[in-house]
Amino acid sequence: MRKFVLALAAPLLALGFALLVTTVILVLSGHPPLEVYRQMWDYGTQPDSLVLTVNLSTTYYLAAVAVAVGFKMNLFNIGVDGQYRLAALFAAFVGGHVALPPMLHVGVIILVAMIVGAIWAGVAAVLKNRRGVSEVISTIMLNYVATGIIAFLLAPDKFAELIEGSNNIGTKPIPPSGQIPGFDVVSGASSPIYGSIVLAAVVGIGFWWMLNRTRFGFDLRASGLSPTAATASGIDAKRMVLYVMLLSGALAGLIGIPQLLGASYTYNLDFPAGLGFTGIAIALLGRNSPIGIIFGSLLWAFLDVSRQILDLGGVSKEIVTIMQGVAVLSVVIAYELVRRYRITAQQRDVGRQLAAEAELAEATA
Repeated sequence: MRKFVLALAAPLLALGFALLVTTVILVLSGHPPLEVYRQMWDYGTQPDSLVLTVNLSTTYYLAAVAVAVGFKMNLFNIGVDGQYRLAALFAAFVGGHVALPPMLHVGVIILVAMIVGAIWAGVAAVLKNRRGVSEVISTIMLNYVATGIIAFLLAPDKFAELIEGSNNIGTKPIPPSGQIPGFDVVSGASSPIYGSIVLAAVVGIGFWWMLNRTRFGFDLRASGLSPTAATASGIDAKRMVLYVMLLSGALAGLIGIPQLLGASYTYNLDFPAGLGFTGIAIALLGRNSPIGIIFGSLLWAFLDVSRQILDLGGVSKEIVTIMQGVAVLSVVIAYELVRRYRITAQQRDVGRQLAAEAELAEATA
């Protein structure tokens, strides 16, 4: 029971502190906090808002898992943003130019996205293994390189074409055989839930199984806890860096799939960016746990959706950004406080047990 309570304590403390800071800001700016929260709740629980929340959380979940894989080994893959955008571009281009049966067509698009994402993340792994370049620096720089490549390829004479009726450009639309149909399960909603939610569920289950039921997952966690001890036990550190970065990049390639195959069906200038950095925040909020990331993704998506109503009430919707930022910053501190309390409690338990054993020894002497 204590272990369960401590597991919930850190995120609840962080969210409570973020809510407190937001409340103070609302009061100082002359807005009634309870009324603002009520408006957000009422708007966020409408059918269309619920669908949008689930769809956003599907994308956020994939982004957070891609980051969490690296975090489990103390690898900071900051390049998830560039990896998924580059992967989405190539997947959209291939998907729009091949004609295949429905299931095979979707599979090819997903495979292309994963391969491109893995290759781009692999560049950072090679730089780290061969030249000792920090993956933080290399992946950040690779984000900018990916942006340049996308800008170069997304042109009418290369991967893109002019979208009829607008000034926008994008890849050739993916035909119905390459699209993933949604689920109309929310009554009154005007749009369906992305069918890619099944893909996110498979990724989450696979992530949990890999971490807890495979030798590779054990090596990954051992390398993250103590690289020296892992190396001494026969784990090839450089090989693990390569494998984990490739896996993280492959998962990053899936981030654009819900939007690409469930809504836009093309990669254009309006394709969402910045999801990789959102994934970092959610991974921290969910403590890199497959289950924790679910709740973090849903919360983050709900706040992003419900914030849209604030402008109508004269409240700046950036207040939600402040809340999210404070939650991420405070959750790191909260986890450290909980960790120290757990260690102190364990030491106290051991002390009591030793004292009890000493008394028993004296009594029986």
